[in-house]
Amino acid sequence: MSFSSKSLRLVLLFTITITIFKPSTSLNLNFISFTETFSLLFGYQNILLSNDDKSVQISMNQWARDGSGFVSRSAYHHGLFTASIKLPNNNYSAGVVATFYARNNAFNRDDEIDFEFLGHIPGEEWVLQTNIYGNGSVHRGREEKFTLPFDPSKDFHNYSILLNTGRVVFYVDGLPIREVRKVEAMGDDFPSKPLFLYGTIWDGSDWATHNGRYKTDFSHGPFVAGYAGFVINGCPVIDPTQPTQPDCQVSLPDGISAVERSKMQVFRRKYMTYSYCYDTGRYPNPLPECEAEAPDMQPAEPPVVLSPVEPPVSGASRRFRYI
Repeated sequence: MSFSSKSLRLVLLFTITITIFKPSTSLNLNFISFTETFSLLFGYQNILLSNDDKSVQISMNQWARDGSGFVSRSAYHHGLFTASIKLPNNNYSAGVVATFYARNNAFNRDDEIDFEFLGHIPGEEWVLQTNIYGNGSVHRGREEKFTLPFDPSKDFHNYSILLNTGRVVFYVDGLPIREVRKVEAMGDDFPSKPLFLYGTIWDGSDWATHNGRYKTDFSHGPFVAGYAGFVINGCPVIDPTQPTQPDCQVSLPDGISAVERSKMQVFRRKYMTYSYCYDTGRYPNPLPECEAEAPDMQPAEPPVVLSPVEPPVSGASRRFRYI
């Protein structure tokens, strides 16, 4: 269901300032119009557009507890996808989940690449969780959790997903923090289908904060997340049966440079708090991409696995009712 620009601007509009993302590889990047690129997904009354149509706020509150979200009008086979995001700055945000992710919507066969931001109790910090799966392999979660070297609720920061034929790379402010390289033994677990882009905020009380110990308390709301600086450097899918689209040329990074890889290792060593590759309680036999032939994917020292009995879970399956 689509909406006109007039119907989207139902409440006062706002203006924000962002820092421009400059990746290490020279790309033809242009910030895009929200209404030309995205449609409202749910919680329409909780979505506010800026007057320049380049940024948006999504929120949830005690009167609209299902939250809100948006989805791209087109799907993409490969590309570099960026959003600048400012998370809710409430002192208590436990149970709140804000996301920026790519997904293909094939029922029980879906591919997905996730940034999931998990709320916190007072005195703690937002947690960034990344995850990928392919062909509906949600029971083989590949979650990694990180704290961040900044407060993501104080200002806008850039979060990017690079999807190429053989790799997925997650970036924070232009710095790669995670790379997943396709290995043959992964089979269909590696995302391969055209993906739509999403931004959502919703109630993940049953899992998001300390595995559901702390629930969303709407008396601390509203919970508002800002999204801006959208960049889509990819070819929209015209014919889903074709692996590439005619007359569409996109330059994407081929991989991570030696300098970037070194910085990624430092980041992972300092800020990673969980990796499925080290969770032997969950995976006695590590998943294929965790094996020693791909040591660059892991930090120099294993992170502390806080709860092998209750491993992190992704909220992906909880979003089906909105799609």
